[in-house]
Amino acid sequence: MKRTLRLLLASVAMLLVSGCRHVPPDKPFTNLFSEDGVPKGWIVRNWANVKDPHPGGGIWKVENGILHGSDPRGTWLISEREYDDFILEFEFKLGEQGNSGCGLRFPLHGDPAFDGLELQMVDPRYYGNDQVPPEELTGSLYKAIAPPAQLFKPTEWNKYEIACQGPFVKVVLNGEHVLDVDLDKFLKKAKRHDGTDAPPLKDRPRHGHIGFQELSRGGGHVEIRNARIKELD
Repeated sequence: MKRTLRLLLASVAMLLVSGCRHVPPDKPFTNLFSEDGVPKGWIVRNWANVKDPHPGGGIWKVENGILHGSDPRGTWLISEREYDDFILEFEFKLGEQGNSGCGLRFPLHGDPAFDGLELQMVDPRYYGNDQVPPEELTGSLYKAIAPPAQLFKPTEWNKYEIACQGPFVKVVLNGEHVLDVDLDKFLKKAKRHDGTDAPPLKDRPRHGHIGFQELSRGGGHVEIRNARIKELD
């Protein structure tokens, strides 16, 4: 009886070890802008349609570990690589008329805000005296889903932690959860800037590029630091 029990336990142990071999190890984060200079593995495109180059050129640069938005404005800095499921973290700072955004899983055509997803990054002073809805302020999926509260810190460093896995998008801003979204539940079509319909969130891509936008006014530029990404199985 004891011998049978020992054999059974040994068999179970072998099965557990064998099973563990198929469990992938936790992937590390990859730093996105680890070298100073023009970012390698990234391209610059026009903000209105990322299939087009920016007519004024537009150069993004990393200096002392900080990524600086382009001059002139009106660009997207886009990863050459495409991603499916991932965790993306970075800190950002905007000037008093700062306007940027983080594009998530978008194609190399159209507007990332409507043909993929754009997580908004803007100082409200950018809009002047205009009253804008909360789904166009920091913490929102632009023109689609508003955050429950405004946690943006003007002219200070802010931190985003973003998780995209299948239809689920979760966002933490400055340590507070602002979005926990199942895209499949959002059937309403958003309106593009020209008033035409964009695909509803349920039909947005689950695979694509990531990127950062520069639309700041007044000579200011978005600054980004400690940007890193971890791909998920």
